[in-house]
Formats: sequence, structure tokens, C-alpha cells
Amino acid sequence: MDGILPRQALRALIAQGAIASGADAAIADDQLQPASLDLRLGPKAHRIRASFLPGPDEPIAKKLAQVTLHTIDLTQGAVLETGCVYLVPLLEELALPADIAASTNPKSSTGRLDIFTRVIADRAGGFDFVPAGYHGTLAVEISPRTFPILARMGSRLSQIRFRRGDARLDDVALTALHAQAPIAVPEARIKDGLNVTIDLKPPEGRPAGYRAKRHTSLIDVDKRDALRMADFWDPITAEDGRLILDPDEFYILVSREAVSIPPCYAAEMVPFDPLVGEFRAHYAGFFDPGFGHGAPSRAVLEVRSREVPFILEHGQVVARLAYERMAALPETLYGADLKSNYQAQALKLSKHFKAAD
Repeated sequence: MDGILPRQALRALIAQGAIASGADAAIADDQLQPASLDLRLGPKAHRIRASFLPGPDEPIAKKLAQVTLHTIDLTQGAVLETGCVYLVPLLEELALPADIAASTNPKSSTGRLDIFTRVIADRAGGFDFVPAGYHGTLAVEISPRTFPILARMGSRLSQIRFRRGDARLDDVALTALHAQAPIAVPEARIKDGLNVTIDLKPPEGRPAGYRAKRHTSLIDVDKRDALRMADFWDPITAEDGRLILDPDEFYILVSREAVSIPPCYAAEMVPFDPLVGEFRAHYAGFFDPGFGHGAPSRAVLEVRSREVPFILEHGQVVARLAYERMAALPETLYGADLKSNYQAQALKLSKHFKAAD
């Protein structure tokens, strides 16, 4: 059946060798999410002059040799600095069947730290896409934008989804799904997917969002509940439901809607329309089956303005959720026995920060 492959199908691909580890580090069961697999950094990071895509006849390794400035050992951990671009070969390798393709995305916690990541494959010709039948290695480009980070071999910054065919829901099918099991409250605006709007009218006494501080100490990407929020973030208010985004500042905001991903579906956040505003409204985009199901959950938005200040207003559409069918019901749903970090969330920072100072 066409659709996104569930956790148990990924386990079968691992057993068949279609997903393997390129080092002496077996794939761990806790890398398996309901509809995706966490990808792990390999032992070396290459600081590179500029981002690149390998050509149709050029493997990553050949291009990497031309642009590497410095190679860093990650086996004991190393600091990746803001403003720099790194390429890290991943531990996972693929030997996909001819009918299975894949796509990648930053993990939720990666996006909430303003770490820009995207995955490339040999001869793929595009970021965050792995063609059907691909055999080869993967590498992730990493560029910390706001906070310097401490990462190491095995750190998980990206995730990968596997799919057979095209099972994306059009607006008619998505409307029918909403009629059966509401996918958003208080309302679902459906046009080219589920439209996501911004909430800039929080309950009294609560912030509308957070703005990242500059020149902070570093963040260890593998340590949760370790940092004081106040050392890295300023809470912000939105006067009369309006917020002016300052150029090149990073914000954590939240959707007005509580969204739900039913068990037999997955979703991905995609840009709303680059013509409606000079800002980027998300970095991390995978929503697993079960997210918000029975536990209303907002979509947290990682927002960055571009060259000019931009006014966001309460209820403005900033992104879309594209829903896809699962090829089968996952054996485990998001939030169920997986220690999922963001189920039933409202406005929430990444897992690295203590719940209260």
C-alpha cells in the first residue's frame, strides 16, 4: 500500500539491510519514531567554505574534498560555532528498494534551537530528498544560527521518512478527514492543506513568544532539562495582537489552532506562501501519527524575519500542514510510551531548557 512507512516497516528495512549503519554502531530501537528514523552524526565534521549540492555524476566525498577548510573530531564532542557551515557524514547508509523514496527534516528540538540543517545524498541533486532505489551514504549540513552548540558522534539533529508512492491528501480528502476526526480546533482552514495561523493573544500574564538572546554560552544538544531559559531567551509580548519581527532575530511562537494527526496519517509543515511576507515560519516540519490525538497540541513555530522588519498579526496564516496517509497503522503512536517531548504542548521551548528557572 502506498504511503508513509510506519515504525514496524522501518524495523523490517533495517533487518533487510536497506537501512544500515556505516560504522560499528548498530541502529538503536529508540531511533525509531512512529513514522520516521532519527539520523546520527558520524565521527567527523568538516567545516566547509560554502554549502553545495553534489552534481548528477559527483559523489559527496569528491565535492567535500574541494571545499573543506578544517576537519573536526566529534568522537569526544566538539563545538560548532554560529555563522559557520559544517558537513557531517551520517552513520546511517541506505540501500533502498526501487519503490521506496525518502525525505528528511530537522528534528523538532533542532529547529527550536535555530540550527539550520539539511541532508544531502550522492548525486541526488536536491536537499532533504533521497530518490527511490538510492544506494549510498548520507551527510548533513549544519549551520548554527543563534547559539553555538556542542555535538558529538551519535547526536541526533535530523530525521528521515520513507514513503512508497504519493499518498498526500488533497483538500477534498482532508475536508472529509476533518469531518470524521477534527484535525484542528477551534476551526480548520483548509486550502492547499491545513492552514496554520499565529497566536498573538495569549492568556493574561503569559508571553506571546520568546526571542533568542545573542552571545550566549553553548548548548549541548544531547542534554535535556539542563539550561536556564532566562540565559538564552527573552519573553515577548504582542501589543494589540501585533508583533514586529526584527530582521535576523529568531523567535519561538505558537499556532492559534490545536492540531491533531490521526493514527493512520502523518503530516509535514510546509511554507504558506513566500509572497505574503518576508519571514520564515518553520524549520522542523514532521508531525508523527498521534500528535495531538486525544491531547490538543499547538504547533510551535520557529520564526525568523529576513531583510526588513515585518509585522505579524494575530490570526495571520503563516504555514500549512500537508497530510499524508500511512502505509499501515504504526505499532506505536506519538506520545504513547515513546517519551515524546511535545505532546499536549502549548508555547514551549526545546527539551534542553528547564521547565522553570
